[in-house]
Amino acid sequence: MLLITYDISDTRLRTKFSKMIMKYGRRLQLSVYELNNSQRTLNNILIEIEHRFKPKFDETDSVMIIPLCKADKAKILRMGYAVHEEKSVVSFE
Repeated sequence: MLLITYDISDTRLRTKFSKMIMKYGRRLQLSVYELNNSQRTLNNILIEIEHRFKPKFDETDSVMIIPLCKADKAKILRMGYAVHEEKSVVSFE
């Protein structure tokens, strides 16, 4: 799993960045996304950021990509609405 978080000051650039990340995963919070981790996905994201977004970033913009292994993912504590995100909607019992 990858967590991606960003702080981009320009609204249009931030919107485009958000739409790009949504192709690969799902939004957890306003500027925090969860993606399935694969080397191909990470490579695609890094290439797109490097060529399409990085030249437009200013000094205050930041992007963090945080890889999590299965052991880390198992340690995530979820509370409130987030508790339901890992459960199946339909029960087959």
